[in-house]
Amino acid sequence: MIVIILIGIVVVIGLLWAGSYNSLIKHRNWVEESWAQIDVQLKRRYDLIPNLVETVKGYAKHEKETLALVIEKRNTIAEPNASRNERLQEDAELNGLLRQLFALSESYPDLKANQQFLHLQEELSGTENKIAYARQAYNSMVMRYNTKIESFPQNIVASTHSFTRNDMLDIPDEEKEPVQVTF
Repeated sequence: MIVIILIGIVVVIGLLWAGSYNSLIKHRNWVEESWAQIDVQLKRRYDLIPNLVETVKGYAKHEKETLALVIEKRNTIAEPNASRNERLQEDAELNGLLRQLFALSESYPDLKANQQFLHLQEELSGTENKIAYARQAYNSMVMRYNTKIESFPQNIVASTHSFTRNDMLDIPDEEKEPVQVTF
């Protein structure tokens, strides 16, 4: 009778262990999927930038420095060996350059009215919104995953199988500053 009870306890513990392990795997995969969504949006923006640069080049021939920096940052983000944090840092710098590029349109009324430029500007704005949403979803998934691996009894399973915390994405300091609106 005692043997049957011990076997029953071992089976229950094994089932709980397997359930916790599978849950941790599921949460880790959600984090990875959330990161992949950010990557997809960054790639989308990466593909839009050459069209935008070509459109602006015709109007702003002497603004080559800004255009060259945008292309350089675009190419740096595509580095396959860059870490997530490096890619996000480059992305933040690219955001600043794109704002600078759109500010150029104020100096070129013809560019501002060009349908292709407007279309690209809308596409990039939509992509920026999708990137922001994907970052928010990623942070949410990371928070759930980190909570899971730190909660009892999953923390025992997590430490046994080397599940580690993921870092949430930070907003760059320049994006935290208040927006200046002038009329």
